[in-house]
Amino acid sequence: MSTASALCSPTHHGLVSFPPTRMFDFSPAELTAIALSLKVAAVAALASLPFGIATGWLLARKRFFGKALVDALVHLPLVLPPVVVGYVLLVMLGNQGVIGGFLQQHFGIGVAFRWTGAALASAVMGFPLMVRTIRLSIESADHRLEQVAATLGATPWRVFRSVTLPLAWPGIVAGAVLAFAKALGEFGATITFVSAIPGETQTISSAIYGLLQVPGGDAGIWRLALVAMGISLLALLVSEWLVRRQRGERAR
Repeated sequence: MSTASALCSPTHHGLVSFPPTRMFDFSPAELTAIALSLKVAAVAALASLPFGIATGWLLARKRFFGKALVDALVHLPLVLPPVVVGYVLLVMLGNQGVIGGFLQQHFGIGVAFRWTGAALASAVMGFPLMVRTIRLSIESADHRLEQVAATLGATPWRVFRSVTLPLAWPGIVAGAVLAFAKALGEFGATITFVSAIPGETQTISSAIYGLLQVPGGDAGIWRLALVAMGISLLALLVSEWLVRRQRGERAR
């Protein structure tokens, strides 16, 4: 029996032991998967936001040798198969990996097969969308205002904090929301890096995949799919509203 089938079989204390009979009667395991998905997506978006802002600002405002290469590397997870990203993370950060083995041996820190690893994999996959949105937001900000602030004696950090960030904040929030939505639906990288352990790393996506292996799991699949679609649609609508608001502010 496959791992996913074993974790989700009717006799296993995992996702499905006694499926609910009503369409919207969520089982405790399904509610756990939904809560874990929201937790993983929120941590992934918030933890990567400072790096996304810094990278977006660097690509929007600075010219340097190798900028095209940096831009390509940032967007690489968009074109790579997610399983490849997950495998690279496993090789690098697994308990026996190049970096993960060192952290585990010397500091007792491990992320593989834990929810923190799922957040890390989701953050990597959502990072390109975040950076692209933030970069476009900063590029659309009036650079002359930053120059004026600099000529008045403001330090580069103060210019960034008091001028750039307020002008670009709708795009920054939109980028975080997009990264959240991407993390919520991430599957390939997370299941490769952290597997699908009920209550620990089993998110909505991996739970749906597990239910595909279970006879009569259609109702559970629909429940989880509708929840995922509803949350993702709301996130996309918020992101689009923020982008439109920023464009309206620029037009005035």
